[in-house]
Amino acid sequence: MSTPAFVVCGPTAVGKDTLIRRMRGLEPRIWLSISATTRDPRPGEVDGVDYYFVTQSRFDELIASGDMLEWAVVHGVHRYGTPRQPVTEALDRGDIALLEVDLAGARQVRQSMPEATQIFIAPPAFEDLARRLAARGTEGPEERQRRLETAKVELAAADEFDHVVVNDDVARATDELLSIIRSMG
Repeated sequence: MSTPAFVVCGPTAVGKDTLIRRMRGLEPRIWLSISATTRDPRPGEVDGVDYYFVTQSRFDELIASGDMLEWAVVHGVHRYGTPRQPVTEALDRGDIALLEVDLAGARQVRQSMPEATQIFIAPPAFEDLARRLAARGTEGPEERQRRLETAKVELAAADEFDHVVVNDDVARATDELLSIIRSMG
C-alpha cells in the first residue's frame, strides 16, 4: 500500500459530510469507504453503493476472519462496519481511502490498521454544535441532547488523533484537510 488510509471522525453536526463532499469534488483520487450492515435496504438504497447489505452470518465471518477494520452494534439491533478488502483494493489502486467513522470506530481502526492517519474534525466551540444541530431540525429535543452529550465525550478524545481540523470555515477547513491528505498521500 503506497498511501495510508485516512480516518475522519468528529461529533454530530460538525460538518464532516460537507467537508468530505467538498474534498471529493476537489481531489478525484479520494475514495470513500462503504459500510457493511446487517439491516435490510431502505427503498432506493443499492447494495455496494449505499452499503454492503450482508446477513448476520456473513458479518460474523468478516469479524472472525479479521476482515472488518471496525464495527459496532447500532441501536442494539443491527451491525455496521468497515470491510477491510475494499479499503485495501482502493489503496492498491493508488486511491486515497477515506473512512468516516465514529470515535469507537476510529479507535478500532487504530488497532486494526495502525498506519491509517487519523483526523478529528472539531467545531470552533461547543455552542456551535448545539446551534448547528438545532438548525438542522432533523432531531427532537431528547435526541439532540443525547447527541450533544456524546459530542462532549468525542471532543474530549480529540488529542488521540494525528490531526485536529477546526471547521470554522468550510473552505478553509477543506483546504487544511486536503493539505494533510496530499502531504501524506
